[in-house]
Amino acid sequence: MTQTILIVDDDPVQRRVLEAAISRLGLIVITAPGGGPALDLLFSPRGDSISLVLLDLVMPDINGIEVLNKLRAANQETPVIVLTAKGGIDSAVEAMRAGANDFLVKPASPERIRVSIQNALKLGVLSGEVNRLKKKQKNLLVFDDLVTCAPAMLQVIRLGQRAAQSNIPILIEGESGVGKELIARAIQGGSDRAGKPFIAVNCGAIPENLIESILFGHEKGAFTGATDKHLGKFQEAHGGTLFFDEIGELRLDMQVKLLRALQEGEIDPVGSKRPVKVDVRIISATNRSLADLTRDNAFREDLYYRLNVFPIHIPALRERSEDIPALAEYFVARFAAEENKPVSGFAPEAMALLNSYSWPGNVRQLENTIFRAVVLCDTDALEVVDFPQIASAMGVAAEPCNIEASPQRPPGAAMSPAPSAQTVGSSPFTFSATDASGHMRKLGDMEAELIRMALDRYDGHMSEVARRLGIGRSTLYRKLKDMGLGGSEDESADTDVAQRAVGA
Repeated sequence: MTQTILIVDDDPVQRRVLEAAISRLGLIVITAPGGGPALDLLFSPRGDSISLVLLDLVMPDINGIEVLNKLRAANQETPVIVLTAKGGIDSAVEAMRAGANDFLVKPASPERIRVSIQNALKLGVLSGEVNRLKKKQKNLLVFDDLVTCAPAMLQVIRLGQRAAQSNIPILIEGESGVGKELIARAIQGGSDRAGKPFIAVNCGAIPENLIESILFGHEKGAFTGATDKHLGKFQEAHGGTLFFDEIGELRLDMQVKLLRALQEGEIDPVGSKRPVKVDVRIISATNRSLADLTRDNAFREDLYYRLNVFPIHIPALRERSEDIPALAEYFVARFAAEENKPVSGFAPEAMALLNSYSWPGNVRQLENTIFRAVVLCDTDALEVVDFPQIASAMGVAAEPCNIEASPQRPPGAAMSPAPSAQTVGSSPFTFSATDASGHMRKLGDMEAELIRMALDRYDGHMSEVARRLGIGRSTLYRKLKDMGLGGSEDESADTDVAQRAVGA
């Protein structure tokens, strides 16, 4: 999802100049001729799509400081960069106190504007993630916090919002990694139990000899090693929600005790002489069919009917492909900010690759895949080469060059000098991995030749060469210096370096 920048300035010439500079960064730009129209836009439904505001300080209707004060008074956390022709210290201090994220003096260079915008957007992403984590920690996460736009998820959200209005038991079904716990948390956040405890129990990860103690608790001295009284998950969740993840993995003997707890609203801690009343909302989740488990006598039928009162099925990511771009953009913005990387989006080919993949691991796999790609990427956009595992699974070439290898030796054949190297293909940008005598060439020599070929192919444009080779510009210059071809990152020297490299 491309981010939107709002430019607020009463000077039409300044608006056009800024719009042209920012549009070149691949961002969507909208403008407002003054503080009043800007506030109307920011407080309208369209304001939710605005990622950052470039705000002139001196305007005839409502000045920039007033706009900032109104935004912050309304708890609007949209990042704001103040622009003004008056570059005094007092103006900068006043703007920062009012809640500005940065202060630029007109005329600001395009590079200075770019850096300021990138820093402010990163801060906005991190602030949004911090707020989201705070809401999750306080059990106040709601459906509006979920990243989804697929029609297939609208029914899930509608059902979740309906279920949140009562204490009805809910069974969430879906493959591993689709976000079942996130839906459960959103249900709690939209209910009258919002802010109360949300206790998650992974039924497949509890040690068999501790299941009863972990769920129901135990008294001091109830068994060997019980040196203190322990409150179980039911009592921890009292007044809130108890989330049973992978409920189908629960042992049959514990299913009986769980059924009684659900029916009677009370539990029997191990070693206790009397039952304990509990008030919990039960939400269960499974990646297996409980109906099939029930037919196979692996799950109690009476417990199945007790849990499956309000079923919600979450479709797999491949069944809601409309969510892939939105989730991918969210993850890349989040991880780029966390890792302090310049990555701001995807090359069209990379996004097409992600859209065409089936994602058997669902959202969790997509998240981890993008995390890895962001960590490894040195450019401003993720390319197909940054997703080697996905590209390999899809049968897409993830390397930007064609390297010829010598013929493979048949199993059991004696090792002997290979025949003389042959040139494969008619492209002038291919080369052999063996020397004239048929032996493997040194890696350093092959790397140097590959860099020369790339410089020739891309006319000495260092940024493009670095991007196509999958390395950073500083790494490219260092390798050129090691080759004796210069090492300065002076853009004006690019052509000279390229000519010397190709002619070497």
